[in-house]
Amino acid sequence: MYKILREQAYEANLEIKKHNLAIYTWGNSSAFDPDKGVFAIKPSGVEYDLLKPQVMVVIDLDGNIVEGKLKPSSDTKTHQVLYKEFSKLTSENVHAQVRGITHTHSTFAVAWAQAVKSVPVFGTTHADHGTEEIPCTDFMNPEAVKNNYELETGNLIVQTFKKLNLDPTFQQMVLVAGHGPFTWGKSAAESVYNSTVLEEICKMACLTLSINPETKPLPEHIIKKHWFRKHGKDAYYGQ
Repeated sequence: MYKILREQAYEANLEIKKHNLAIYTWGNSSAFDPDKGVFAIKPSGVEYDLLKPQVMVVIDLDGNIVEGKLKPSSDTKTHQVLYKEFSKLTSENVHAQVRGITHTHSTFAVAWAQAVKSVPVFGTTHADHGTEEIPCTDFMNPEAVKNNYELETGNLIVQTFKKLNLDPTFQQMVLVAGHGPFTWGKSAAESVYNSTVLEEICKMACLTLSINPETKPLPEHIIKKHWFRKHGKDAYYGQ
């Protein structure tokens, strides 16, 4: 029943290793089916070389295991919260806006998260994928950590987007303070793509500031030019 969904999650998780976004078992990716109200996610603590589509764990939006014999990723509740809550924040307010989520511990993205710094739009590479800085959350408070850490991580991301009035349809990347990056997209594959892009943007930004600590963000008119040449009705990039 969930064969395609498990295959999508499996393939996305392999992409994490392929693009060097995590070592050992540090990352996870999930694929969501809004019609069935379930998502498939990597099992906890299983190395990427040992993964198979059939070992992906299928979870419903209440956190119940629908299919699978292994324990799901320890970050499952974060994915669960984002799938449920992001549908309320998207421009069209539909579940299908977010169908995949990826969490990694990629080096440069984690460095920015540990510095508790949002990533400014320094160049056109960033502008091609977003017109605003990549937000970083505040640190989670002690009560939230004691309550349900992974669920509260999801809540923290959602609260940050509400506070900044961000639409997850357009801003598909976030840094969790002291922790690391989460990305999402219209598919599990797109969410990993966004994780790969995020890592490159964070690396470029870090190198930029090492060359010139006083670097200012890219001018707004250049940001908009690069965004709209790839997105929207007048986009002309690609075939």
